[in-house]
Amino acid sequence: MNPTPAALARALLAASPVIAVVRAPRIPDAAALCSALSAGGIHLTELTFTTPDVTTHLRRAARTGWRVGVGTVLTAEQADRAIGAGARFLVTPGLRPEVARRAHAARVPVVLGALTPTEVLRAHELGAAAVKVFPARAFGPGYFKDLRGPFPDIPLVASGGVNAGNAGEFLAQGALAVCAGSEVVAPEAVEAGDWAEITRRARAFTEACADR
Repeated sequence: MNPTPAALARALLAASPVIAVVRAPRIPDAAALCSALSAGGIHLTELTFTTPDVTTHLRRAARTGWRVGVGTVLTAEQADRAIGAGARFLVTPGLRPEVARRAHAARVPVVLGALTPTEVLRAHELGAAAVKVFPARAFGPGYFKDLRGPFPDIPLVASGGVNAGNAGEFLAQGALAVCAGSEVVAPEAVEAGDWAEITRRARAFTEACADR
């Protein structure tokens, strides 16, 4: 039996446990951005619907084979646009059943956002490949250890307030993966196309995770 998209996504997160979340008003070259992140050890890139014309950037990056998805997906219409542009995965900030349905129909993994235990369980029931606990800063790394008690088999992703100083602890306490935000993909560096700086930041972040 072939593995499901969700199972493949979980294996990928286990092997590459950092997702770079890009929130920039302008991306001069999405493929070059993904390449710069990969050179620093981050192989999963999440563009977001907060960036204007994000599907154009997604197409350019997906065309060159990078593992790039789209986050802040709130509606079925956005899910359809992202999937049509080549998104390898979708991410939501909260529980969005309609997004999950579109993702499942297209066999695209979806990471659903949650915070409380009830929401984590609901996201899992909706078929999430992983559950994004957001904002992770609200309760800190220890919260992931607590969640692992009742939910040992639900993959958790820490997002919001994760940095090089605490990413390793989130992973050590039970997160399968973490999201790296402006500390790695600073909007000004993205807009300037300063790929060397982004590679440097990505490498520093991944090295901090490896020290866990």
